[in-house]
Amino acid sequence: MLKINHIAKTFNPGTITEKTALVDVQLHLLPGDFTTVIGGNGAGKSTMLNAVAGVFPVDKGTIEIGGVDVTNLPEFKRAQYLGRVFQDPMTGTAATMNIEENMALAMRRGQRRGLKWGISNMEREMYREQLRKLDLGLEDRMASKVGLLSGGQRQALTLLMATLRTPKLLLLDEHTAALDPKTAAKVLELSDKIIREQKLTALMITHNMQDAIDYGNRLIMMHEGRVVVDVAGEEKKKLTRADLMGLFEKAAGQQLNSDKLLLS
Repeated sequence: MLKINHIAKTFNPGTITEKTALVDVQLHLLPGDFTTVIGGNGAGKSTMLNAVAGVFPVDKGTIEIGGVDVTNLPEFKRAQYLGRVFQDPMTGTAATMNIEENMALAMRRGQRRGLKWGISNMEREMYREQLRKLDLGLEDRMASKVGLLSGGQRQALTLLMATLRTPKLLLLDEHTAALDPKTAAKVLELSDKIIREQKLTALMITHNMQDAIDYGNRLIMMHEGRVVVDVAGEEKKKLTRADLMGLFEKAAGQQLNSDKLLLS
């Protein structure tokens, strides 16, 4: 479903601020793969996600989504293949619009705007049913402005909006990092449920090692712009923090005294 073929990216080449962010990254995801991505700051996690989303062009290599080569497509054209939830709960929704209007925008993403922009009763009932699955009471607040929601409610709504049209690939960019632990756990459970029920292919960046181990069927670790660890299936199910640190030390050639060093 996703094929990242030997991509590389260097920012500000030839200047004193030159930064090599990705080095020959190769990653192939099968349909239905839920892959967690972990690594320290500057490892290349978000850069890889942004490259897939088309935020900037890569220096070399190719990117395919659902069998379509999107390497040269701008970000707005790639949006038809992707759903994305950002770290900031304020991103991804329109604060001054109400819940059902936000959902209508998400439902019409990639479609031409015509004279029939109004929300039909059938659509409204569908939105209500989708909101009910979140178990947050939002189905009874569809006329409320999104800006009045809590961070967790807003992030859950963004997640729902990102998956309304069943994207070929769902990108979760540290989407629980700005939430308190209890709310983060709720949003993670919702994410896992939606991914499993819709059989989505997903990439989830996280700084939480235990979340990376507990969720998904595959885990990759990045270091200095490269994928250094890639475990899946039964191997991932049996993985512990100690195992993961050991794999990192073997692949990166660095000894760690704690997982905090890995994720700092």
